[in-house]
Amino acid sequence: MPSFDIVSKVDMQEVDNAVNQAIKEIGQRYDFKGSKSEISQEQDAVKILADDDYKLKAVVDVLQSKFIKRNISIKALQYGKVEPASGGMVRQIITVQQGISKEKGKEIIAVVKESKIKVQSQIQDDQVRVTGKNRDDLQEAIQLLKGKDLGVEMQFVNFRE
Repeated sequence: MPSFDIVSKVDMQEVDNAVNQAIKEIGQRYDFKGSKSEISQEQDAVKILADDDYKLKAVVDVLQSKFIKRNISIKALQYGKVEPASGGMVRQIITVQQGISKEKGKEIIAVVKESKIKVQSQIQDDQVRVTGKNRDDLQEAIQLLKGKDLGVEMQFVNFRE
């Protein structure tokens, strides 16, 4: 039976490149002169430290623009809450989401079921597999999911006949 997988993967090398570009830009920008703003990457997270909320927002904007230039979806980012840090500074941790969570998987399955397309879908670890009798139904399911904004970046891979 034909099938395909719905995954949510982010190239961590591209994330690393985007973070390095953002660090470089912050070091060169005039509005960050004398500021202690910094960005650091830890595994699947990016930690931002800034002087105040305004500077933090500016650093996040720079980081987002670098992600977009490197074709990393902003939907793959989960923003932690802004916390006070030592020395009157503020900190925010942005997590890069890898894989589709169980809740999002259930949402995807519900959308596919509501559409009445003749396909079956099931959650497998951090991905969703969709199977159907013919490939036209599968392509219709892909178009349906591309049109929906489910708050998660989706790639459609492993299309099999």
